[in-house]
Amino acid sequence: MKNIVWACLIACLSLLPLWSEGGLPVPVPPRVRHETASVHLPSVAFAALETISPEHIRWHVRFLSHDLLEGRGTGQRGGDIAAEYIATQFAEYGLKPAGDHGTYMQKVPLVGVTTLPETRFSLIPKKGEAMDLKPLDEYVAYDQTQRAQSDVDAPIVFVGYGIEAPEYGWDDYKAADVRGKVLLMLVNEPPSNDPNFFKGKALTYYGRWTYKYEEAARKGAVGVILVHQSEMASYPWEVVRNSNSGEKAALKVDGPVLQVASWIHYDVAARLARASGMNLDKMMQDAQSRNFHPVDLGARLKAHMVSKIRNFESNNVLAILPGSDRKVADEAVLYTAHYDHFGIRPDMPGNNIFHGASDNATGCGILLELARVYGSAAGRPRRSILFAAVTAEEQGLLGSEYLGKYPPIPAGKITLDLNYDNVMPLGAPEEVEVSGAERTTFYPDVEAMAKEFRLAIRPDARPEAGHFYRSDHFSLARVGVPSFSINEGTKYKGHPESWGLVQEQEYIEKHYHQPSDEYHPEMDFTGDSAMARFGFALGWEAASLPKLIGWQHGDEFEAARIKSQQ
Repeated sequence: MKNIVWACLIACLSLLPLWSEGGLPVPVPPRVRHETASVHLPSVAFAALETISPEHIRWHVRFLSHDLLEGRGTGQRGGDIAAEYIATQFAEYGLKPAGDHGTYMQKVPLVGVTTLPETRFSLIPKKGEAMDLKPLDEYVAYDQTQRAQSDVDAPIVFVGYGIEAPEYGWDDYKAADVRGKVLLMLVNEPPSNDPNFFKGKALTYYGRWTYKYEEAARKGAVGVILVHQSEMASYPWEVVRNSNSGEKAALKVDGPVLQVASWIHYDVAARLARASGMNLDKMMQDAQSRNFHPVDLGARLKAHMVSKIRNFESNNVLAILPGSDRKVADEAVLYTAHYDHFGIRPDMPGNNIFHGASDNATGCGILLELARVYGSAAGRPRRSILFAAVTAEEQGLLGSEYLGKYPPIPAGKITLDLNYDNVMPLGAPEEVEVSGAERTTFYPDVEAMAKEFRLAIRPDARPEAGHFYRSDHFSLARVGVPSFSINEGTKYKGHPESWGLVQEQEYIEKHYHQPSDEYHPEMDFTGDSAMARFGFALGWEAASLPKLIGWQHGDEFEAARIKSQQ
C-alpha cells in the first residue's frame, strides 16, 4: 500500500515544476535508497507539509515586530504580550499545554541588573593619569553578583585568551593565582586552520565570552575585561554596546560570579597597554603561542559598580502534540525559537524600539507555522512533538538554559531539538545550513532529506563567529539533547552566491541588534517557508525512527547524553 501511495505522489509531482509557490523547493518522495540514508515520510505528513505558507509566517513576523510590542523586551510589557500571543496560537492549533500547572507558560525566575549612571570605571595605568572611561562608548560593565553595589580595586593581569583547554594542550593561566584580580583577555580563541586544534576556523565554546567569564569566576577572579575588536568578535562595537545597555537579565546566582563583567574598546586597551609600557598588538601576538604566560600590567581597575536590582519572572511558552504510538509517546522531538529581543531603550534618541523582525520574529513565525501544520495534520508521528518559544535568549540563552534544566519531558527522552533563529526573508534558497547536525547520528537522514528537497548543505559560512554556541539549541546540547539550528545558506534562486554574502554582511553591520531590524512589506518569506518545510520533514522523520538519536562518538556532548539517559 505504501508503495502505491508513493507512486501516486510521484506521478502527481512529475506534473509540477521543481520550484513552486514562489520558488519553494518541493521534496520528491524517495524512489531509491541513498548510500547514506533514506527518508520515509508518510502521505499524511507530506500532505501537511504542502500546506506550509510563507504568508502565514509573514503575518506572525509583522505582528511580533510591530511597534505595539515595544521590542519584546525580557520582563517588559511587550515581551509578555508576545508570550500571550504565542500561547493563544498554540491553543488555537489544538496543541496541549506543556508548561506549569496545566498552562502554556513555564515561569523562568530572573534577576534584572541595570548598571546605573553612578557607576565609575577607571583604569589606573602603571604610569600616567587614570583613565576614567565613558560608558557605552568606551566600555560596558555589569555586576554579576546581583548586589546593589560592589567596589573593586584590583591589579590587572593579561591572560591572553583566558582559555584552559587540556584536550588541545592549551593553558593561558599556567597555574597563576588570579584570585582577587581583574583579568584582561581577548575575545575568540587562538587562530588556526587545523581542524584538530580548536576546530580550526570554527569557533568552539572556549572562544565565547560566556566561557571566559565562567572560567575566570571559577578561578576566583573578581573581574574580567574583554578587549573588543570587530575582526575577532565577528561583530562591531555597536553590537556590544546595544547588547549590554539597559537592563541585563540573569538566572539567580548559584555559583561563582564576577563583580565586574566588562568589555572595552580596542582603542582603550591599546592606550592602557602603552601607559603600562607595553604594545597591545605584540601582546595579542604573544597570546597565540602555547608558551604564553600571564602578564601583570602593573595597572589596576578601580570600579564602583552601582546597580538597580529587579526580581521578576518571564515565561517560556510550551506546547505539545502527543505521539500516536503509546510505546514511545513519552519521547519527543523538540522545536525551539526565542521570542525576546531588546525592548525599548529610553536613553536612545530617535527610533529606540529594537523591533527584532529577523531576530527573531522570523524564527517564531516558523515555529508557529510548524505548530499549526502539525496540529492540523490528518495523522500524528509516533513520538510526541514539543514546541518551545523561549525567553531571554538575548540575555545569554537564559530561557533555553532553564528549559534544559527543567524540561517537560526528561532530556534523555528528547530525541532531537531543531532550532530557528534569524532566518532572513530574502527569497528562495538553494542551500541549507545545519551546522552541528554532522555531530549527531541523525546526519545521514539530514543529508538524504536535503537531497530530496534539492537543497545543498552549506558549511557554516562564518565558522569563526561560533554560531553553534550562540543560539538556544546550545542550551539543549549542554544537557545532552542532539540539537542544531536550521537556516538558509547564502545561495538564493536568481542571484549569485556573492549576493547572499553581501546581504548577510549588510545585515550584521547595519541592522543586527539595532532598531532598524524592522518588518517591511517587500520582504520575501519564501525562504522561511522552505526552512519550515525542511524542518517539518526532519522532525517527522526523527519522531518516527526506531531508536533515539545520539551524538557521534567522542563529541563534546556525548557524555551529557549518556548521563541524561541513565
